[in-house]
Amino acid sequence: MNVEISQPDLGDAPVGCGPIRPESEAPSTSLRHRVFESVRSAGQISRIDLAKQLKVSPASITALVGELLDLGLLQEGSDATRSTSRGRPPVALSVQPDAGYVVGIKLARAQHTALLVDAAGQPLAQASLACTPQRRSIEQILTETGQVLDALLEEAGLARADIACIGLGMPGMIDHASGQMVWSPLLTEADKPLRALAEDAFGVPVAVDNDANLVTLAELWFGKGRAMADFAVVTIEQGVGMGLVINHRLYRGARSLGMELGHTKVQMDGALCQCGQRGCLEAYIADYALVREASTALDPSNSDTTAPDVMLQQLYEQAKAGNEAARVIFRRAGRFLALGLANLVNLFDPPLIILSGERMQYDYLYADEVLREMHTLTLNRDAAPQKVETHAWGDLMWAHGAAALALSEIADAMAEGRG
Repeated sequence: MNVEISQPDLGDAPVGCGPIRPESEAPSTSLRHRVFESVRSAGQISRIDLAKQLKVSPASITALVGELLDLGLLQEGSDATRSTSRGRPPVALSVQPDAGYVVGIKLARAQHTALLVDAAGQPLAQASLACTPQRRSIEQILTETGQVLDALLEEAGLARADIACIGLGMPGMIDHASGQMVWSPLLTEADKPLRALAEDAFGVPVAVDNDANLVTLAELWFGKGRAMADFAVVTIEQGVGMGLVINHRLYRGARSLGMELGHTKVQMDGALCQCGQRGCLEAYIADYALVREASTALDPSNSDTTAPDVMLQQLYEQAKAGNEAARVIFRRAGRFLALGLANLVNLFDPPLIILSGERMQYDYLYADEVLREMHTLTLNRDAAPQKVETHAWGDLMWAHGAAALALSEIADAMAEGRG
C-alpha cells in the first residue's frame, strides 16, 4: 500500500460553507447556534447584515456575537467587500478557522482518501492510500483508515487529539444514527458497530454514513446545493447510490437505510447484484456490470487478467472508435439509467438531479437520448424536462462530504460552547 499526501487546490474554493437557508426555514435550534451557522455559511458578514438576515434586533446580535467571540468561535476583521474610500471599513465577522479541525475519510475498493478541514470549512491538507482492490475484514479496513489518517495529520502537524470529529464513509448500507455497518461490498463481514469500533481505534468522535450521502453532503455544504431547499444526487461507480435533500436537510429514512436507488428492482429474477439479490438497477449500470459485459466486446482471452478499471477504459475507447458491441453495452446501461431516473422523478419530483461519480466520464450514460427517455417515462412528460446536471468533482468530493458530515456533527456542541 502507498500513501500519497498533497495540499488541496484552494483556487476555486467557495466563500463560506454549509447550507444557505432563509430564516423562515431555519432549524429549531438556539439563536446563538443560528448566528454561528449564518456566519459560517456567509463566509464573512457584518453584525447589521446578520441582524437583518435573522430578523432579530442588533442588540441581540451584539450580545450573542460577544459570547461567540469569547468562546473563540468567531473572529473580527475588516469587510473588504463593503469598504469605502472614507472612514473606517465595516467590521466583518467570520468563523475562527482554528476553533476546531475535522477529518473526512472516504473508504473505497482501491483507494482511500482523506481531507483535513478547519472550522470555517477550508481544506488544509489531503492524503490518499492505494490498496489492493479486494474485500477485507473490518479490522483491516480500520488499520488502513488509521494509516491514511496519521499520514494526513503528520503533514498538517497535528495529532489525533487535535481533531474534533472524523467523518467516515464507505459504500453499502450504513445506519448513521446507530453507527452500524449493515452491509458493505468492501467488507467480508456484515452487521458490525462501525462507529464504536472506529472511535475505539482512533480515540476521536466518529460519524459514519454511506458514500452516496457523502456526495450529497458535499453538494449541500460546498457545492451546487448550498442554496437549494430540495435536490437529489445519483452516483455511479462501483455501485449506484442516491442522496436526497428535503428542506435543506439530508433525508436518510427511519433507519438510515433509505434512498437505495441502486437496489430498486428493474427486472425480476434478473442479473445478480453484489448485494446478493437479483434484478437491482446497479447490476446493469455499475462498474462491475459493465465489466461483466465487456468481455463480449473486447478480447476475451485477456478479460481474466485485465484490471477492471483498465477494462472499462478500453470498453469506452472501443465504443468511441465505433465498436458496435461496446456501444450496445453503454446504450443498454443508459436505458436502465433512464428507467432509474424516471422512477426517482415519479417518486420525489426533485427540482434538480445531480449525476456524480467516476462513471460520469462516460458520456453515453447521460447522453441526450438517455435524458429524453427518462422524460418520456415520467408522469410529467408534457411539462419541461427535469433539470439534470453532471458534476465531476474528482475523488476528493467524497472526502469533502465526509468532512461536512463531521462539521455537522459538531456544530451544536461548538455553537453552544460544549466543545
